[in-house]
Amino acid sequence: MATHQHATRIGLFEALPGDARTRRIIGIVGFVLATTVGAYVAVPLPWTPVPMTLQPLFVILAGALLGPWAGACSMAAYLAMGAAGAPVFSMGRSGLPWLMGLTGGYLIAYPAAAYLVGRVLHPHAEGGRVRQVGKLRALLGLSLGIAAIYLGGVSQLAILTGQDFGAILATGVIPFLAGDAVKVLLALVVVGLVQGGRAADEGARR
Repeated sequence: MATHQHATRIGLFEALPGDARTRRIIGIVGFVLATTVGAYVAVPLPWTPVPMTLQPLFVILAGALLGPWAGACSMAAYLAMGAAGAPVFSMGRSGLPWLMGLTGGYLIAYPAAAYLVGRVLHPHAEGGRVRQVGKLRALLGLSLGIAAIYLGGVSQLAILTGQDFGAILATGVIPFLAGDAVKVLLALVVVGLVQGGRAADEGARR
C-alpha cells in the first residue's frame, strides 16, 4: 500500500528527493521561473495596452499542481521579485509603477487566481497535499482562475482609464478569450497527465 509520505507528494515534483516541504519549495520556485518565461512569450496588440502572454497558463497550473496555498505563494513570490526590480514581467518590465499601471491588475490578481484554482480542484488539501480530481471540476477551477485574472485586470483598467464597461471588455477581455480558452485546455491536459502518472506510480507501489 502507498505510504503516507508518498501520498503527500505533489504533481510534477513527486519524484524529487527530500521531504514534502522541500518539494513544495522547489515547486514554488519552479512556477516562479515558468511564469517569468511565460512573460517573455508576449505578443503586443495594437488596440489594447495589455499584451497576450503565456503567464496565465502557469498561474492556473500553479494552483492546480501545487495546491491553493503553495500555488498562491509561488505567484506572490513572482510579484515580489518584479516589484523589487527583477525583469520578470511581460517583455522584461519590472517595478511597482508597472504593477500600478494599466496592466498591473492582471498581475496583482495572480496569487488569488492560483489560490482559487487550487481550492476548487483540491477543496480538502492540507499541508500541500493534493488529490485526484474529475475533469469537470478541473475545467471549472481552471476557468475560474482565468476569470479571476480578468476581474483584477479590468478593475484596474476601469479605475485608471475611466472607460465604460463595454470599452473595458473590448480592450481587456475579448481579445484574450480565445487564447485563454486554449490555455485552459492545455492546463486541463497537463493536469490529466500528471494525475494519470501519479495514479500509475501509486498503483505500482502497492
